[in-house]
Amino acid sequence: MNHPYEEGLERNTANYSHLTPVSFLERAAHIFPDRAAVIDDDRTLTWRELHDRCKAMAGTLHTMGIRFGDTVSFLCHNSHELLEAHYFIPMAGAVLNALNTRLDAGTLSFIMDHCKARILFYDTEFEPIVSQAIQGLADPPTLVAIARQAGPSQNSGILDYETLCAQGDRNFQRLPIQDEWQAISLNYTSGTTGNPKGVAYHHRGAWMAAMSNAMAMEMNTRSVYLWTLPMFHCNGWCYTWAVTAACATHICLRKVETQAVSERIRKHGVTHMCGAPIVLNMLVNELHQSGLRLDQAVQFAVGGAAPPSPVIRRGREIGFDITHLYGLTESYGPSTLCVRQPGWEDLPIDDLASKMARQGVETHAINALMVADPDTLEPVPADGQTLGELLMRGNTLMKGYFRNRAATDEAFSGGWLHTGDLAVMHPDGYVEVKDRAKDIIISGGENISSQEIEDVLYRHPAVSEAAVVAMEDPNWGESPCAFVALRTPDADLDEAAVIAFCRQNMAGFKVPRKVVFGDLPKTSTGKIRKNVLRDGLKKQH
Repeated sequence: MNHPYEEGLERNTANYSHLTPVSFLERAAHIFPDRAAVIDDDRTLTWRELHDRCKAMAGTLHTMGIRFGDTVSFLCHNSHELLEAHYFIPMAGAVLNALNTRLDAGTLSFIMDHCKARILFYDTEFEPIVSQAIQGLADPPTLVAIARQAGPSQNSGILDYETLCAQGDRNFQRLPIQDEWQAISLNYTSGTTGNPKGVAYHHRGAWMAAMSNAMAMEMNTRSVYLWTLPMFHCNGWCYTWAVTAACATHICLRKVETQAVSERIRKHGVTHMCGAPIVLNMLVNELHQSGLRLDQAVQFAVGGAAPPSPVIRRGREIGFDITHLYGLTESYGPSTLCVRQPGWEDLPIDDLASKMARQGVETHAINALMVADPDTLEPVPADGQTLGELLMRGNTLMKGYFRNRAATDEAFSGGWLHTGDLAVMHPDGYVEVKDRAKDIIISGGENISSQEIEDVLYRHPAVSEAAVVAMEDPNWGESPCAFVALRTPDADLDEAAVIAFCRQNMAGFKVPRKVVFGDLPKTSTGKIRKNVLRDGLKKQH
């Protein structure tokens, strides 16, 4: 029996359309065609120009044979081209795969093979690693170079981004969204295994994450957002779309350096920034040492570990208004934030830091958070002490892991997303993450798989056993520490040699910063006790 409000009240083209963040660009170009949309070094694009370029590039993709559901990869620092990719690729019905610029050639090759990338757009700075990455691919992508300071591509047969943009049809009509559940982007994250998993986002989730972020950070048409967060991280935590939704201005920054950040803040009147703890710490410490103060307050959303009280104190003195966020690649970036309550501002700085250390409450697009037993799904007491796994439900959770049904089913077991993070629930309903259940090392905002490093260590002929855990790092938050047992006591292997071997076989940011030699503690079943190794490192600090 139909509900009376369903009879004769059907969806139609007048009252229903699929949500997509591409509509944000169309709206901004209509309302503010001549206002600055993005400033990238000396180049400024208005909303009309940005929209026209995206239509032209979408038309070019269509001409190149890109069709619905194809994957297009992008290897580039923060720039107007990567921002454009967040619009023109879905406008052509395709899926954006923004690649981490810090990855090694082998990992890039795996990703492009796994997602069957049809085209790879890349900054010419990465010409050498791209050449390595595509070697051996059975079906290598078409290459499109983005010329930067490094100069044009050395390969005369490679297409040029600006040439394609100039040739594109600026009247191209974007392909209609067939369903808002349709994939819009694919982000690869390191899990507990060596091979990264592809996290698929949908148009609906991207739209809602963008709106949620814009509301949470109180962005509006006068906001100016500085890209200190890599756009390849969860599509820039979906701020690639959020800033546009607010009709605010994007300020691109390829590499985070204190002088470049402070100059852009002053020159462009920056109001909002995001970044990992290492970025916040670096900026706060260096600006504090220089005695610099910001001309106006800048909201800084920091993910990862909570900022310590000295950073909060110095940040406030400099002019940063710090908000602590928590999220995963699987949750489109921010899924919780530490919403400040009335009276918090009057607390002593250490008490304020204690409040801000909590990951907080759900964002607008997350329906529910729960700290519970991961097997029974029984919530733990809200006493701020009892540990459980942080679980969540909502509209800004991934479609799943691309071409990995088993991992998807495991992540969504019981109808909740299992974050793998151990947390407590405070009496006021604020969540606080205490530890990670999985052996992921978060270094400078990058996820590093301990198993991936261990796999490399085991390749060395002198290594018998290896285990890698996170150790505290004053600059990066965490960094890998390797524990190695040698095959023979007289093996000619020292710390420098192990680090050099790792550097030859993995991305630089994954290389262990410390190597400890000796027998590894084990359980009665022979499993290496990483908790003992971690505890030993903590005692040394």
